Amino acid sequence: MTMQTTLSSQDLMQMEDVYGAHNYHPLPVVLSKGEGVYVWDVEGKKYFDFLSAYSAVNQGHCHPRILKALNDQAANLTLTSRAFYNDMLGKYEKYITNLMKYDKVLPMNTGVEAVETALKLARKWAYEKKGVPTNQAKIIFAKSNFHGRTLAVISGSTDPDSKGGFGPYMPGYEVIDYNNLDQLEKALQDNNVAGFIVEPIQGEAGVVVPDSDYLIKAKALCEKYNALLIADEVQTGIARTGTLLATCGNCSCANQCERNPEVRPDILILGKALSGGVFPVSAVLADDPIMLCIKPGEHGSTFGGNPLACAVAIAALEVVKDENLAQNAKKLGIIFRERMQGLVDKSDLVTLVRGRGLLNAIVINDTETSKTAWNICMKLRDNGLLAKPTHGNIIRFAPPLVMTEDELHQCCDIIEQTILNFNV
Repeated sequence: MTMQTTLSSQDLMQMEDVYGAHNYHPLPVVLSKGEGVYVWDVEGKKYFDFLSAYSAVNQGHCHPRILKALNDQAANLTLTSRAFYNDMLGKYEKYITNLMKYDKVLPMNTGVEAVETALKLARKWAYEKKGVPTNQAKIIFAKSNFHGRTLAVISGSTDPDSKGGFGPYMPGYEVIDYNNLDQLEKALQDNNVAGFIVEPIQGEAGVVVPDSDYLIKAKALCEKYNALLIADEVQTGIARTGTLLATCGNCSCANQCERNPEVRPDILILGKALSGGVFPVSAVLADDPIMLCIKPGEHGSTFGGNPLACAVAIAALEVVKDENLAQNAKKLGIIFRERMQGLVDKSDLVTLVRGRGLLNAIVINDTETSKTAWNICMKLRDNGLLAKPTHGNIIRFAPPLVMTEDELHQCCDIIEQTILNFNV
């Protein structure tokens, strides 16, 4: 007879430390259950999730509609590879291209795979359509970006933790200041530039929001110099910022998305909440003149476009639409920033609140090398709310978009009391 032993949080953290690579520094809490805006640790303590797996669970933990799609499809067919057709891929491709208003989608698995796909696609377009000489195509990146951690992507990074010690780096990249149109125009004057990849809001950098006309003018400059605007909306997309996409800009849609964006990227990159956190799903969308530059054999993935992922992604997108999650994020984001601004006015420990929708951050009045923000997050954990610092002195707040106004105020109360009672 097998005896089942219940492991404590400490046991499980120790197990990871012994047997796992040390490439993450998690907050010390071991989660075993999630539902909606809540998660529970193995001892049964309940928390508000204020990170949403870096915006992957916009629809809330274990959304029943998404889980049903997962289970129903898993009982029939999970994977064929793209060696054969399957009966879900075409349905998903039709659904997402109609929703996002692009001609074609190239499905992948993770966010960074989608970024790599977009970079390859931009280079291929530059050689086939723009006439850039072979092996001379350039991609422009913005400083303080975060597009993932593969070798090709960190080659355009300015984060020493992501980049240091992994060279030599990918050639053909140029890095300019974020939110700097003069530098962008100067870089675009090189006729070998294939595209400019940019986050509409820099999440990992600390929820840095550019000028309101930055993306509009960046798109105009890309058109002027015949280069592609590549929007990395892995974190900002799927309703997180109060619109279906952050590139939508000043959204006037009352309920359902009408897809009249202020900025329409030439290449759109999606991931994370594309599956509601249930399964790795990412996507690159573009119109035919760009997408059809990729031919059979030139790019792909064994799992990309698998029927399980397709079923999950359709359900996840339907939940966003049917439950008006973009509108909820917009409304609650305004309330959250008002509450946090009140905290800024009352406490010398918090100097700034910024964000859009339910992607927000507060800046702690200490250095990036200090442990103050980490220690505040530890106190928040003790008080029943989970968040994590980024860039040392910034705490990012991104709860699931299914949160109610009452739940949001409860969370704001926790944050406020934690900060006001915190001893540096």
